[in-house]
Amino acid sequence: MVKKNEDAVTYRDVNENPCNMCMPMGGILALKGIEGAMVIVHGSQGCSTYMRRHIAEHFNEPVDVGSSALNEKGTIYGGEKNVRLALDNIIKVYRPKVIGIVTTCLAETIGEDIKRIANQYVLDRGMDGFPIITAATPGYGGSHFEGYFFTLKRVIMELTRSTKKNNKINIIIPNISPADIRELKRILEEMDIKYVLCPDFSDTLDRPFSRPYTKISDGGTKLADIAAMGGGLATIQMGVTIDDAISPGKYLADEFGVPLYNIPIPMGIENTDGFIQTLVEITGKVIAPSLEQERGRLLDGMIDSHKYNFSGRSVIFGEPEMVYAVTKTCLENGILPAVIATGSQEGRLHELLRVALVDVTEENTTLIETDFANILAASQDAKVNIGIGPSDGRYLTEKGEIPLVRLGFPIHDRVGGQRLLSLGYTGTMMLLDRITNTLLENKYKSYRSSIYEKFYQQS
Repeated sequence: MVKKNEDAVTYRDVNENPCNMCMPMGGILALKGIEGAMVIVHGSQGCSTYMRRHIAEHFNEPVDVGSSALNEKGTIYGGEKNVRLALDNIIKVYRPKVIGIVTTCLAETIGEDIKRIANQYVLDRGMDGFPIITAATPGYGGSHFEGYFFTLKRVIMELTRSTKKNNKINIIIPNISPADIRELKRILEEMDIKYVLCPDFSDTLDRPFSRPYTKISDGGTKLADIAAMGGGLATIQMGVTIDDAISPGKYLADEFGVPLYNIPIPMGIENTDGFIQTLVEITGKVIAPSLEQERGRLLDGMIDSHKYNFSGRSVIFGEPEMVYAVTKTCLENGILPAVIATGSQEGRLHELLRVALVDVTEENTTLIETDFANILAASQDAKVNIGIGPSDGRYLTEKGEIPLVRLGFPIHDRVGGQRLLSLGYTGTMMLLDRITNTLLENKYKSYRSSIYEKFYQQS
């Protein structure tokens, strides 16, 4: 189906190479940012193997994920026995502090009541108080983006308790790189702000090399901190594109009265300024001089690169939050977002883009719940000369010769995706350098032959 809008064309016919992964993969990522957590995928062995390998190749870390190994018999008679055996084995081998169970298409299609199974298991084993968090995440229910936020909401629903007020700010983040998480924490510490950042996989999925090897990494958001989020000073959620139904911050506001500040990912001048000003508004703190210097260096770098960026016609794709942040950054630097695409559900993305692009005179195309075949076709129509997004977009390079700046999740064909810094003033400058240098590389690769064809062959 093709949906026509007054300012864009939105495709919804996914045929090949979808621009997303499945819902339970996002659930695994969210759970990996929780202290002492272990994950079980309730479904076939192949599902957990695919997700474990996919995440491990991006982060270049061992990623342990359990499986209920649901088979034909379990599909017919129910998989409770498999889940209970998986829980027994996980507890015996890993000794986790919390277990998360995410479901797959198979488990949800047969109507498995995973929450009842988990509650009954805790009761039967005499493990009162041991947290088992369940999340219904069938692949057909959404993409890994929706699975991430839905599972994170389930974590907070299960672990957060009404407590006395504290002076910490809850920071709820989307699926960003460990390097970006560390940069956010550095900014908060520069401002001398106490916080609970959730989920925090900056160490669990990017840990230092050490011996002896441990099956569960140190790090992650502490369970005690999650329990106290109901008494937080405020919640800053980087989730402007998500619906209220999967919003952890909305749950904290409704259930515990914690004020919610929903902001974009702090990438680019405007979005990073917004993040800093929100911190000032909540806490009354003064902006750290070091951050003012970093802002000035970013402005200086934007001046340096603007004369090259005006020629950029970009296709931006990936998870909605990242897509929106990158679009705003491109607009600040004179790069036209000619095609904007996501394989995830629409949420509030289209309306946010309509506002962001109101002053753009050239036609642009927005694609929602789409695939790379549609993205390539739209990019070729728009004469795109640079792509920005995860490495699955190498399809655009292979089929359309569009150079790609790799950003987001997953990055499988390069090393260091977990170390890519793109947030804050410093991260934005690093991303802008990558974009500008890619445009320059592409220009100098062919400009002599282009000049020859334009001026000499015609004469």
